[in-house]
Amino acid sequence: MAAGALAVIGVRPLDAETSPLPVGFVEPLTATAMSVTYALPATDGVMIDRRHEVMLTRWQQSIYAFALACPHQKTALRWIEKDTRFQCPKHKSKYQPDGTFISGKATRGMDRHALRREGETIVVDTAVLHRQDANPSGWSASTVRLTDG
Repeated sequence: MAAGALAVIGVRPLDAETSPLPVGFVEPLTATAMSVTYALPATDGVMIDRRHEVMLTRWQQSIYAFALACPHQKTALRWIEKDTRFQCPKHKSKYQPDGTFISGKATRGMDRHALRREGETIVVDTAVLHRQDANPSGWSASTVRLTDG
């Protein structure tokens, strides 16, 4: 996708060799009213699906599917490459790549969709969104752990 389109939401394409977590757009392989299916990410990075408002993130051998918006006031989050974190442009809430809250006006981590691995795909349940404060066990479980080999 063009760099101009990425700039609209505050990200730009990055060179995987120079950035700790490259950012780009992704289209699902399939989509229904309740779920979207993506190819299993081969490397660490943040993939944004604007149509379904999902940020698919692979980081440190885990995959997460986040809501696109900050949990504080629903502003679209941005990836800050130099700091390796997400940030809300409105009130500057900051989050680790796994969605854990760092600081700012928000009071919880980024909202996570339920997801599962099916072979070489990731299925995101867009009807299920876990809030860290309301359902900490569901939030923690909304992770696909990858293993070597």
